Amino acid sequence: MMSKPYRNFLFGLLVLAYGYYCYRYIGASSFLIEGKTYHVLFDDAMISMRYAYNLAHGQGLVWNPDERVEGFTNPLWVGIMALVHLLPISLNTTELYIQILGACLLVLNLIFVKKIVEHFTRDPMAMLAAVAFTAFYAPLNSFGLLGMEVSLLALILTGTVWMVLKSNGRFFPWIHVLLAVSTLVRFDMVVPYLVILSVLFLVQKDHRRQHLIWGFGLLVFFLGGQTLARFAYYGAWLPNTYYLKVEGWPFALRILRGLYALVQFAYFSNWALIFLPFSVLLFRRDWKVVLIMLVISGQIAYSVYVGGDAWEHHGGANRYIVIAMPLFFALLSWSMAELLKTAAGIFPTRLATEIGWRLVFFIVFLFSLLNFNALIGEWKSIERWNLTRRPDYVAGGDRNLSIALALQNTTRPGASVAVVGAGTIPYYLPDRYAIDILGKADPYIAHQGVRTPMSIVDIPNMRPGHMKWDYSHTIGQLKPDVIVSIWEGTSAEAAPFLDQDYVTAVIGEKIQVYLLKDSPNIHWDKVIVK
Repeated sequence: MMSKPYRNFLFGLLVLAYGYYCYRYIGASSFLIEGKTYHVLFDDAMISMRYAYNLAHGQGLVWNPDERVEGFTNPLWVGIMALVHLLPISLNTTELYIQILGACLLVLNLIFVKKIVEHFTRDPMAMLAAVAFTAFYAPLNSFGLLGMEVSLLALILTGTVWMVLKSNGRFFPWIHVLLAVSTLVRFDMVVPYLVILSVLFLVQKDHRRQHLIWGFGLLVFFLGGQTLARFAYYGAWLPNTYYLKVEGWPFALRILRGLYALVQFAYFSNWALIFLPFSVLLFRRDWKVVLIMLVISGQIAYSVYVGGDAWEHHGGANRYIVIAMPLFFALLSWSMAELLKTAAGIFPTRLATEIGWRLVFFIVFLFSLLNFNALIGEWKSIERWNLTRRPDYVAGGDRNLSIALALQNTTRPGASVAVVGAGTIPYYLPDRYAIDILGKADPYIAHQGVRTPMSIVDIPNMRPGHMKWDYSHTIGQLKPDVIVSIWEGTSAEAAPFLDQDYVTAVIGEKIQVYLLKDSPNIHWDKVIVK
């Protein structure tokens, strides 16, 4: 058996390799424009960044000054972003600090993945494989290194599970404290909270009263406190994005869409690999194994309940499932090692057995690593993963950044700008009034009915949070000075409003927008009207 110092040494090398990967990833997701380097995050993260900017600059926790709409679901993460905005750095580098923070959190997450695997087995290959799977899983890096709160949530989840595994019948109040704090990062962390609390209540019979007092007490305090604060500040009991994504969507269709997304994820991830971790029950049956399985299953069930996410067409685990993938990879690597050890018993000698199963393990590991990162069965996904292409989601950031810089030059402060992507463009236009066509920061749109076709055959085209709009409101009533774009497939619906009050204009290289006729907030001498 390999000594602990040697295992730690190999783990350290793997972490260094991942650190270098993060460095290259962050570099590959930056842009050089007119001699200035820009770092752009995932567009949803940039929505949070606009809230953070306004908070740090004394405008309040708002998307537009003097408008109180909660278009985010990650208050603690927004608070962390706001602290970054207090640093003496330029707007184009704030995202870099968020990316560095995400990388640090993901590295810390690897430490707990290592500890979880080593709690069950001392085999170094199982541990190293789990760490490598986690470190180089494309969706976890896409969300974590592009500014989403996923990096912090994954760390909290693996750290909490490790604390539970190490409790050994003792009561650790910090488990409940950590889970309670996680609901400030995203309130739907209540799902793993309840799963872990329920398991601890059942297995730690001597501490049931403490779990009830601490667990449910903190849960009620944190969720209740958030809810009351939200109502006091925003005048709504739930975030605007909840109404946007859930209201007006038939429950049955939402569940079917969630199941469709889950089947698609499992299919492209390989069914055999998805179910393999559950084979650990063949060689170890205790509550600790069941706990991890239930946490993973809880995230899967929640993803189905909310209808999945808006970006499953990119492939891989969505934002709800991806935070549990480190736990999944821990079980996967452990089960692979145990099954191959058992199968290798057919070899005549102990040496042949040892060499045989480890060789096969390494081959299966490489295959699985590639398989999990070929997100929708395309080799382009592998090229994005190994950074021979720009990482996933980055191309859209490049486009939106170019539009934002062009609008800085062609509009006056105070101009109103309507967008479909509500993150990057409004963030880089902090002194312009932003209008969200799809309603993340517009309660009127969020409370409307779903506008996309609603039938079973339309399930593949459903995108939660991107299915409501109202051009009579957004264009006809609000009359933004600039409309950057309209939602895909709605040209005919928007045409009457655009033809009446707007002209098409070029504001930069290959950048075409709609401008309100005779608007005083446009530098007309800097645009080309078509």
